[in-house]
This record gives sequence, C-alpha cells and structure tokens, in this order.
Amino acid sequence: LTFPLLSVTFLVSFGSSMLYGYNLAVVNSPAAHIKAFYNATWSQRYGHGLASGSLTLLYSLTVSIFAVGGLVGSLLVGVLVERYGRKGTLSRSALLILLAGGFMSFSRELGSPEMVIIGRSITGLHSGRCCRAVHGPFLMALLRGFLGLVPTIFICLGVFFAQVLGLPELLGEDRFWPLFLSVVVIPTSLQLLLLHCFPESPRYLLIERNDVCRATEALHRFLGTPDVQDVIEEMKEEQRSLSSVEMVSVWQLLRDRSVRWQTVSVVVVNAGMQLSGIDAIWFYTNTIFENAGIPVSEIPYTTVGTGAIEVVAGLIGPSQHHHFDLWVLLGSSPVAAGLRQAGPVDPGGCLRQPVPQTPDLSPPSAAGVPFLMTAELFTQSHRPAAYVVGGSLNWFCNFTIGFIFPFLQMSAGAFCYLVFCGVCLLVALYVYIIIPETKNKTFMEISHIFT
Repeated sequence: LTFPLLSVTFLVSFGSSMLYGYNLAVVNSPAAHIKAFYNATWSQRYGHGLASGSLTLLYSLTVSIFAVGGLVGSLLVGVLVERYGRKGTLSRSALLILLAGGFMSFSRELGSPEMVIIGRSITGLHSGRCCRAVHGPFLMALLRGFLGLVPTIFICLGVFFAQVLGLPELLGEDRFWPLFLSVVVIPTSLQLLLLHCFPESPRYLLIERNDVCRATEALHRFLGTPDVQDVIEEMKEEQRSLSSVEMVSVWQLLRDRSVRWQTVSVVVVNAGMQLSGIDAIWFYTNTIFENAGIPVSEIPYTTVGTGAIEVVAGLIGPSQHHHFDLWVLLGSSPVAAGLRQAGPVDPGGCLRQPVPQTPDLSPPSAAGVPFLMTAELFTQSHRPAAYVVGGSLNWFCNFTIGFIFPFLQMSAGAFCYLVFCGVCLLVALYVYIIIPETKNKTFMEISHIFT
C-alpha cells in the first residue's frame, strides 16, 4: 500500500463517506433551533405559528429529504461516470455541496425554510452519487479487502464529528446552526482542490475507456513501481470477460426465477439493516435520550459517547469478517439492534432508564456485509442490477424511517421501538434459515444451496 494509493483513498472517503455520515447526524443537535426558526418564519409570513403536527411534518421532511436526493443521485451515477469518468463525477458532485452549503448558510438571514430543505436534498444528491462512485474510483484489486473497511470507518467518523460539533461549547448554540449545517463545504473544498493532483482510476481507464497508456501511467503513480504488467493483464482479462457478458436489467433480474431467492435475500438484508432503527437513532438521538429520562444538559455528551462507540465498532467490525461466518454477522446484527431498541417502559410510555449503548457495536460491524453479500450471490451479468435494487431500497428505507419516526414516537411512545425490534428479529430469522454461508463457495454452489 503506497502513499499515493492511501492518500487518494483517504481523500475520496474524507469527502464522500464521511460527509454521508455527517449529514445523517447533523440535523440531530440543532433540531429545536431549526423548529423555532420554522415557527418564527411562519408567524412572520402568515401571522400565526405552526401547529405541533405541522411543525413535526415540516421538520421530518427536512430530515428525510436527504434520502430522496440520495436515491436520485445513486440512480444517476452510471450515466455520469460514463460521461465524465469517476474522477470527474466526484469533482462535479463536490460542486453540489458548495451550492448546498450556500443555501443553508443564508437560510436564516433570508428567512427561508425552503432553502434548508433544498440544501438538505442537494447534500443527499451528492451522497447518492459519491457513495456509489467511491467504491470504484481509485481503489484497485490491491485494496479489495481494505475496501469494505474504509467507507464504514469514515461514515462512523462523520457521525461522530457531527455529534462533537453539536456540543454547546462549539456549534450547538442557536446562532450557529446555519454554520453547523454548512460545515460540509470544508472537506468538500479540500477534496475538490486535491483531487486534481491524482490521475483517473486505472481500472476505469483500461476497462471502460480502453486507454492502456493512461492506465499504465496511473498505475505507476499509485503503485510507485515501474512493473505493473501483471496488474494490466489482470484488468485486460476482466475487460474480456465483461465484454462477453450480457448485462441483465433490473426488470429482468426481478423476473428471473433462477435467482429469485438471491434477489429476495438482497431485499431483506438491505431493507432490514435500514429498518433496524439505526437511522432513527442518528437522526433523532437527542429526542430519544430526552424521552429516556436523561437530563437535557447531559444529552449532548451522551450523544457523543454513542458516536465514539460507533467509531470503535467501525474499526473493529470489519475484522470480524475473517473470524465469523456471513450469516452469523448478518444474524447477530439485527438481534443486537432489536435488543438495543427494546427498553423497559412504564405505563406512561417513557423509558425508566437509558437504552443500553453497548449493543450499538453490532450494526456498524455488519454494515458492509450487504454490499459484499450482493457481490457474492450474483454473477457479473446480474450484479449491477442487484446493486441498483439494494441501493434503492437503502435510500427508500432511510427516507421512510426519517419521515415517520417522529409520528411513530408521538403515537406509541417508547413502545415504537417494538416495531424495530420485530423487524430485526424477522430479518435475523430469515438470515438464519435462508441465507447460506458464501465463504469459499462458487456462485454455482451458492445457487444450488438456494435451489
């Protein structure tokens, strides 16, 4: 692992995966300030404040619109990469964050809640593009094992940084929330400036552009060695194999009976990881802890504690892939998530004690497994369509949780977590019964097990 290769891996993840994690958690700390701004603006415009339900609806839209942008961005990645390349796609996506930061920075001065919502949707569009493009932009076969580790760590770091910056001593005060939302322009600007110092992805240049000369030069830069012929030959072999394969569309994948259980498994695992409630915790941590009975003055620091646990989980989790079977990781994660959601309740619907933080270690530890599992359950002809299905479900479920959780909590109190607990247990049961272990098995062996 050479310094240029590690540098570009860090740079791409810093400006992509970390921003995704930051934008998941950034709306948690300033929730009360943003709601107050919405209410005050509404009063100035119409002479009366927003009703409680309407205010909750507007804020839920602000939180969840991020996922709508992410869904749109993820579906546009293929067209953009084909036209601009992976490096060009990342650069153009970075410009979106600068635009979003401008909208959110001046929203309060201009008295426009719409600018906050538009800014959130644009940050989602950026995350949807980059989270799909970041897995292949500059990472080659040498980094395949490292590939599942990097995005998970940076997503957790992004969540943690948002929680730290949201402390009252930093940007947690009312006057700072527009700046807090727009901090994303700093890492994006750094990525935009430094990305031009690195060449395009060698794999993209050779396989998709058939430009052997530029691919060889890029490999010399990244690997720091003049002898790259073995890597070139490997890429050419991959290019030949891809040219002989007819890619399956999403509709063809859904209609293909030979991979029906594999498709169902991708749907269940991707939707189950999102519907475990982990996104609700990132979006609404302060509200959850307040309902759990934690003093308001202590909530920001408790939130930072959970973020630190997430970072630890992100660091140690990927190493478990080498020690535990796939179904153990997938199965234990929903169970632990369900235990995390299920807390003791009183008749009034409030938790008697904080929800245990320790089980939070499991979901991040298996966060990369659905991505890896999709690659192992399908051949190359079906794999792109399977990724579209899994990625779309991830964003759709992210939107669903972000939008309905406040209403679910208002109607069911602490018992709303039983919904997530039920989803987690059902996913764990499905994984245990249906999904086989894929380690050291060919696709034909996996397909035979499913049959």
